[in-house]
Amino acid sequence: MKKIVIDPITRIEGHLRAEVEIDENNVVKEAYVSGQLFRGIEIILKNRDPRDAGLLAGRICGVCTNVHFRAAISAVEDAYGITIPTNSEIIRDLMALALFLQDHVVHFYHLHLLDFVDVTKALEADPKLTSEIALNYSAQPYRNSDAHYIEVKEKLRKFVDAGRLGLFSNGYWGHKAYNLTPEENLLLLSHYLEALKFQTNISKAVAIFGAKTPHPQTIVVGGITSVADMINPHRLNDFVDILKESKDFIDRAYLPDVKLITKAYKDDIKAGHGRTEGNFLCVGGFPLDKEHLLFEEGIIFGYELDKVQPFDESKISENVDRAWYEGDEPHYTDLNEDGTLKTQNKDDKYSWVKAPRYENKPMECGPIARVLVSYQKGNRFIKPFVDEFLEVCDLELIDLATTVGRNAARAIESAYISEYIFKLVNNLVEHIKYYDTETWSKYEFEQLPHEAKGRAFFEVPRGVLSHFVNIKDQKIANYQVIAPTTWNASPKDSNDQRGPYEEALIGIKIEDPSRPLEVLRVLHAFDPCLACAVHIIDTKGKELGKYKITTGCTL
Repeated sequence: MKKIVIDPITRIEGHLRAEVEIDENNVVKEAYVSGQLFRGIEIILKNRDPRDAGLLAGRICGVCTNVHFRAAISAVEDAYGITIPTNSEIIRDLMALALFLQDHVVHFYHLHLLDFVDVTKALEADPKLTSEIALNYSAQPYRNSDAHYIEVKEKLRKFVDAGRLGLFSNGYWGHKAYNLTPEENLLLLSHYLEALKFQTNISKAVAIFGAKTPHPQTIVVGGITSVADMINPHRLNDFVDILKESKDFIDRAYLPDVKLITKAYKDDIKAGHGRTEGNFLCVGGFPLDKEHLLFEEGIIFGYELDKVQPFDESKISENVDRAWYEGDEPHYTDLNEDGTLKTQNKDDKYSWVKAPRYENKPMECGPIARVLVSYQKGNRFIKPFVDEFLEVCDLELIDLATTVGRNAARAIESAYISEYIFKLVNNLVEHIKYYDTETWSKYEFEQLPHEAKGRAFFEVPRGVLSHFVNIKDQKIANYQVIAPTTWNASPKDSNDQRGPYEEALIGIKIEDPSRPLEVLRVLHAFDPCLACAVHIIDTKGKELGKYKITTGCTL
């Protein structure tokens, strides 16, 4: 049995390491996936004022800042029994859903696409033929002209001729596992560049209600502070205009591109590449009206898709047998002398990520869980989006539970959200029109209970996010976060059950062990985010280190 070590896994948030054991046919027989960063925000939050939890917890991540911010504030509100005004809930949902769109597009194009697209092959493409191929996936392809593709091709050539690929670096160019034609490569790379502009614009939408992004500042215990933006028609129109532009890109570029990838890698889908044990977790959320949610809540075990069970938070537990903790305290146990993880024995610890379990089972959360649960529970809003994709790509529902399928679920979800986010804007306008402009529930902090416990569960781009707070003497006594990646990237537990990342790698055949592209594809499809790490600052402003990046983008 040979071992392949990939450290770090690139193009993700944070530091992830993978070690896989392969047999004589290069098939993965065992996998150990390790989070190499320690998340210390819970410790930092101890003894803090509960009203500050949001601003501090938002620093857990540099991407999903507003959802950690919101979850922390909501956990404190839950502890104190504070019900916030409907307008505040809608504003918080609008910020969160705009983040969904930003996160999914960034993930597909900038963190994952190059696992399927060979940059150097695009130089062989015929621009005219490229524009014809685009019409196979959209009636109105995004920026589809021969002149545009000639320009993109020339831009790529300058990268290659200069001997450096800049933002396209670190790929396994020429790898046999790439399936796309030169024209398909060029088409997708043209949208890779357009998606950079998308990132900028959609971030402005989050900032309209959040004051800035990353790290918005307008969510407070009791409601929101962006009242002037909410009642200003120009600010609302700015938000709507940005979302319309975003929807245009998603409908004419992102969704068609994922259909292209799905058709090109259909054999991998049908072979079940990237399957987990089929346990899915979704807590639902985002009310469209008094009766309907954007996402349903539910649990699926062992791919029994037609048996969705209700979610019960009391069934969640955390296991640290293989994580670098002793009890609840961090305890790093070092590596083997050759630098590999200590994974030989069942009591060897090999990751900072804990192992959350539901009914003692590892669970996958994220877009695939949301799509499967909502579809199976008969959500009539999401159903047309799923059915259309499956029909065009000639797939079954279970095919979405694969590496390529996870991308399909993310694209379906993006098209779905970008359609119904306007419904939430209309709800907000209706409230304001009838003179309901309440945005904050008044409370006297000194009169609130001095001891209380609260929690909050939300669906966020990568999956289920939960925050738990324990308050004593009006200070935070204990804090706990279970982020989506904690579920998906969990190490083995005391029953030796693999986490979803590890399970998805089992059975994958690697074409070239010196260039394990197939491993990256599986892991990147989950959109790993290990950025929940310690952030070190010197409060006196002393410089802790200086770093110079020697390569960069010259686009």
